Amino acid sequence: MTAAGPPTYAAPSDRGSASLWVLAVGLLLVAAGIAGAAVGAARVAGRQAKVAADLGALAGAARTLDGAGPACARAAMIVEANGARLVSCTPDGLDLLVTADVVVHPMPGLARTARATTRAGPVRAGPGGPP
Repeated sequence: MTAAGPPTYAAPSDRGSASLWVLAVGLLLVAAGIAGAAVGAARVAGRQAKVAADLGALAGAARTLDGAGPACARAAMIVEANGARLVSCTPDGLDLLVTADVVVHPMPGLARTARATTRAGPVRAGPGGPP
């Protein structure tokens, strides 16, 4: 007859836990990359709206002597050529105030609008006299 000793217990196995940790870190990095891309897309859209508004205002301001219609038509053409939408065009004396929108989709199913407003007109003499 053999003597039975105390029962032996196997230590819990940690096999496979490293795979879960690598997967979790990988998902975290992917999420951070997607968030960074969304922020980058929003910033680029803001710059695009600003450039479109600047160029539209400059082009329209050159035509303010012809009236608000031709000035705003030229501004709208330039704004749209730069991938934006003209929101408003307001003559103010010889200046032209232009507002442009760019719609950005930073993530699927999410749309945001970047808006920029700028003013352009003739050069005016500063406090020190003509330039």
